[in-house]
Amino acid sequence: MVTASAAFEFEKWHGLYSTADSMITRKRVGVIGTGRVGMSVAISVLQSGLAEELLLHDIRSEVAEGEAMDLVHGASFCPTTEVSVTSVEELVDVDAVVVTAGRNGRANESRLDLLRDNAAIIRRIGERLVGCRGTIIVVTNPVDVLTAVMRDASGLPTARVLGTGTMLDTARLRYAVGRRLKIDPHSIHAHVVGEHGDSGTILWSSASVGGVGLRRWPGWEARLEADVANEVRTAADEIIRRKGATNHAIGLVAADLLRCVLRDERRMLTVSRMQEGACGIRDVALSLPSVVGAEGAVQVVEPEMNQDERDALDRSADILRRAM
Repeated sequence: MVTASAAFEFEKWHGLYSTADSMITRKRVGVIGTGRVGMSVAISVLQSGLAEELLLHDIRSEVAEGEAMDLVHGASFCPTTEVSVTSVEELVDVDAVVVTAGRNGRANESRLDLLRDNAAIIRRIGERLVGCRGTIIVVTNPVDVLTAVMRDASGLPTARVLGTGTMLDTARLRYAVGRRLKIDPHSIHAHVVGEHGDSGTILWSSASVGGVGLRRWPGWEARLEADVANEVRTAADEIIRRKGATNHAIGLVAADLLRCVLRDERRMLTVSRMQEGACGIRDVALSLPSVVGAEGAVQVVEPEMNQDERDALDRSADILRRAM
């Protein structure tokens, strides 16, 4: 399983590098790409106890080996997980593969600007994952277009090739609304759909707080919507300008999506997948609320939208279609 001599050596040093008994069925998860985002995904998976075997791959094999060694040194602080380095081909036989390979965005650069550099990388990986028995989760940006590239290259069923999509945008939205209302974000029910990017559409008309429409909530004003929308749209740029990349939150997002798949939770998540007619949209990957479980995003749900929101979603689909 381990592909380089240094990794074989650290296996000898550490023996069986796992902790005490786990309460979950043995699951195998692969992470392709061991940069900032990939390792944020890896540490989130490790700490959550979602998988008993975590497999890392990176074109920079020594970096992957070093990251694996670093992770196993903390094994006594985590639920049972074995960590090793592997090839892409060996990830065909895992329960889920998270793809983070590619370069990060730069300040003042849209996610679609990343397309030329990352599409070829994702296509090559997808061609090596043909026949994968698990679900593929794409994190690399621009995630919507690259989810479509991965689906085409891997040949897997549409439901089993997912992008993290607007899950992070939705989390940022709920945080921003909750902060203004001084209410826990878990109690905010609101979604961003469409592109994970500048054309993402906030569904204000159906947003609610504990069953009460947000626009009827005491103290909420229409002017706040523009402020919140701008905060959500520019969040990544603000982080990149300060630290060079966004990684921790998306790592947690990917781990949450993995949990939903590996434990067949059938939760409603705004994941990106190729659309096949929901909201009248076809042949483009974008985010709509979907029921996610062991077989992937098995059911896409058409959310309530007013006409302005539907028009904005259609524009988002057109932007992504042109990019594809």
